[in-house]
Amino acid sequence: MTFDELLGASATESSVTIPASWSQGRATFGGLTAALVFDRMARVVADGRPMRSMQVSFVGPLKPDVPATVSAEILREGKAVSQVAGRIEQEGQPQLVALASFGGGRDSVVSVEQLPAPQAPAPDDCQPLPYIKNVTPEFTQHIEMRWAFGHMPFSGKGGRDMGGWMQFREPPEALTDAHIVALIDAWPPALLPHLKSPAPASSLSWALDIMHPRPDIKPGDWLLYRATIDQADAGYGHTQAGIWTSRGELVATSRQTVTVFG
Repeated sequence: MTFDELLGASATESSVTIPASWSQGRATFGGLTAALVFDRMARVVADGRPMRSMQVSFVGPLKPDVPATVSAEILREGKAVSQVAGRIEQEGQPQLVALASFGGGRDSVVSVEQLPAPQAPAPDDCQPLPYIKNVTPEFTQHIEMRWAFGHMPFSGKGGRDMGGWMQFREPPEALTDAHIVALIDAWPPALLPHLKSPAPASSLSWALDIMHPRPDIKPGDWLLYRATIDQADAGYGHTQAGIWTSRGELVATSRQTVTVFG
């Protein structure tokens, strides 16, 4: 199933079964599960209130090929801002819990220029991360990444930055905020180049802000991602990232806490 087909199924059915082609190790790709919850939350909010900020806790691994239930409820709806909770449950257990703030625009004298995009080689000049069955995560058959910053995972070369260009291998009909949520989480943790051999790592929590008014993004456009490690020790790492259009417009910011073994 494509990303758009899974979004449609989650929006219209009482449960959704995510195929193994969207796996990430033993679990389902976290960006997809977060996007499904985001989409459900967005559907219960009044029009004209885009998502400004979302906090995600990855409670447990969502199993592929097992039915899961996606739900959302409004906690409070004010004059301009709606506070919403969402979750995915599987086999009676919560696997992802999220809180999000949706808000309409306000008149304000405050206007600060966006964080500038870093200089990066063009996508065609960057090393691609190919989909290799039983080697790279299964979900990478749906999402393409081109390395522009830092080293490859498990290279043992270390560094503080990692990232590059990203897009869906099969462009959707329209690129929505739900698509952006999924793309941002596609990159492996920036800690992995510090390891010399494969070891388990996963997102523990994730905070995501999407800028609005959002820049115009066409379905086949590349987005640029750059993550920086703030600190890592004792099996946990803390990273922050920015996401820009190919024209240098800021799309979103991201912060993650990652668990890593090895």
